[in-house]
Amino acid sequence: MLNTLVIYVENKPGVLSRVVSLFRRRNFNIDSLTVGRTEKPDVSRMTIVVEGDTDQVRRIVANVYKLVNVLLVDDITNKPSLLRDLALIKVTATQQTRSQILDIANVFKARVLDIALESITVEMTGGEEKVDRLLEILNPFGLHEVVRTGVVGMRRGATTVVPATQQSATPGAQRQHDPTVSYSV
Repeated sequence: MLNTLVIYVENKPGVLSRVVSLFRRRNFNIDSLTVGRTEKPDVSRMTIVVEGDTDQVRRIVANVYKLVNVLLVDDITNKPSLLRDLALIKVTATQQTRSQILDIANVFKARVLDIALESITVEMTGGEEKVDRLLEILNPFGLHEVVRTGVVGMRRGATTVVPATQQSATPGAQRQHDPTVSYSV
């Protein structure tokens, strides 16, 4: 089963390497990994998709929490969430196939970024399955190049998980407890 983990970390050099090394040492293959800054400049957010059963994922989450720069781990696998993948796809296009490729892109709501004499480049954003289907349909035309970002995800609705460094500095202020999130080991 594929599991999606959102990991908030301090935005410091070497943190990504330590997190990825932990997955490697525990013999987990990372299916998808994206990292980017958040609305707070000192916090980065990793979205990691990894295969494993519930017990294995619980153990890896507990081990990730032991890393010094990790602020919060949220397993959004079974929670209402939005998951998206971005792909740039360069397809061989002749005069005879150009209109077919444009029609397919339109059906998938893919955006045409570039049209050249022998190729068309489209941008597709959606769930992994939708991107996979578009690639499958475009494959017979000839794929020149495919670049995918990996999955990014967040919970649906107003539920927001806040890492500890984003809390108010007011004495006695407490983190809003979310029973679905593991805050410590």
